[in-house]
Amino acid sequence: MDTQQFEQLVARAIESMPEEIRERLENIDIVVADEPTREQLRSLGSGRNETLLGLYEGVPLTNRTYGYSFVMPDKITIFQRPIEASCKNESQITSKIQRVVRHEIAHHFGIDDDRLEELGRY
Repeated sequence: MDTQQFEQLVARAIESMPEEIRERLENIDIVVADEPTREQLRSLGSGRNETLLGLYEGVPLTNRTYGYSFVMPDKITIFQRPIEASCKNESQITSKIQRVVRHEIAHHFGIDDDRLEELGRY
């Protein structure tokens, strides 16, 4: 799949979120990259056998205080190659993108991986 088509699927996943969620996506960039950088993997302590499909980098809304202003945007990166490698067809890619986008947006709202697992929404 070419990058432009993948980016359109990511955009559709964001647009499919409820309006009240989209309205709260403040000071955040959502981008597509081929794969995670070594620095991104290192910052998470990820091992070589782990696959990273998406990454939230920033200050969750729940941790922002009155002094949170004039800062660089938070960033969600969706990694194209690992997602494609984990899927057999375009339908699976679309579903996986939606799941990863929701997962990373949940981090923006302060929901950690343990809680996402409890909710069954990762």
